[in-house]
Amino acid sequence: MGLAGFRKRRSNGSSSAEGVKEGPLSNDQGDAKKATKTRRNAIIVASFCYLVGWVFLILVEIGNTKATRVLGDIYFFKLDLSDIIPQSVPNLTLLNSIARTLGLHDFYQVGLWNFCEGYEDEGITHCSKPTKLFWFNPVEILKNELFAGASIALPSEVNTILYLLQIASNVMFGFFITGLVLDFVLMCASPIVLYSRWWSLPFALLAFVAALFVTAATIIGTAMSLIFKYALTSQSDLNVVADVGVKMFAFMWIATAFTVLAFFIHASLGCCCTSRRDLRTGRKGGKGLTSGPNSEPASELNNEEKPKQRFKVPNFGKKTAPSS
Repeated sequence: MGLAGFRKRRSNGSSSAEGVKEGPLSNDQGDAKKATKTRRNAIIVASFCYLVGWVFLILVEIGNTKATRVLGDIYFFKLDLSDIIPQSVPNLTLLNSIARTLGLHDFYQVGLWNFCEGYEDEGITHCSKPTKLFWFNPVEILKNELFAGASIALPSEVNTILYLLQIASNVMFGFFITGLVLDFVLMCASPIVLYSRWWSLPFALLAFVAALFVTAATIIGTAMSLIFKYALTSQSDLNVVADVGVKMFAFMWIATAFTVLAFFIHASLGCCCTSRRDLRTGRKGGKGLTSGPNSEPASELNNEEKPKQRFKVPNFGKKTAPSS
């Protein structure tokens, strides 16, 4: 009985000791998660913003690459030549539209990689092969498709802006590709910022570059489409209708908005929200939190190390007997 009782008491004592050892560790982990909750939630929101921006940038990239109902509706601008007025045409035999009579298609729409053409009653009939650094040259395309002897009077503004159009298209193409890659990298690597606020500086710089490139590409695409529309529709004697792609514009600006929002979140994480390194070094809510399993808060250790001092009551008016 004595031996069994001794073993039982010993096992109870060891289990209680293990409980004491495990208690501070679990408490420290819970306190660390609670202290870094704001930073963790901010990183989750930033990653979600990058995900949304990345998805819409993909839609911008693949828009107008195939003659499908979904991708065929994503374009920068669309030229409607069905009622174009020719300057001269021999042996005119009117077909379904004036454009067909001249050998042209009814409409041409431009994407980031290529252009598509088709007829009003048939839809898109052909899309050019996607090529990098693509730019739409309407003069060359229309002249190649016109019947022999037919001609149209293109406005002088078109010839003036062709060189600028090529440069803007190439810059826009490079910026969209770079923004797409950076959004994906930042989306996957953002959780690293949870461990230290020092990581926020390089991530904020990358986020700024991504936001700058996506915003610049969106502005270039918007301005290019509007300028092209104005240059063609300003000639009433040509009777060309140009429309901007509403879906493409919406996708570009949504991607820009979410990428810029993610940049501001990363920039703010550099100066606020407690990180795990702050907890280890005792900054911003990290005082008293330790990482060891047997450690205790520093305040309690200091209190235990101080020896207890006894207070002596003074003798008021009492005479002490002389020692013999």
